[in-house]
Amino acid sequence: MRKRIIITIIIIIALILLIPIPNHLRDGGTVEYKSLTYKISKVHKLNINSLTGYEDGIIIEILGIKIYEKVDKHMDYLD
Repeated sequence: MRKRIIITIIIIIALILLIPIPNHLRDGGTVEYKSLTYKISKVHKLNINSLTGYEDGIIIEILGIKIYEKVDKHMDYLD
């Protein structure tokens, strides 16, 4: 009985730490998926200096440390 309670508590804590909550930003279409342990951002930002008008890409952070970033800024318009 006691093992079952401990396992249930561990599962609830893991779900709280790992299930992301989507957040839609008002910068042109960026969506952030945040949990307590990580954040994934699908970037789609307005950029008036770009050829396409947007910056596109993805940013991944774990425990507040950026581990991956690939955002295309399309700065060809000014060249």
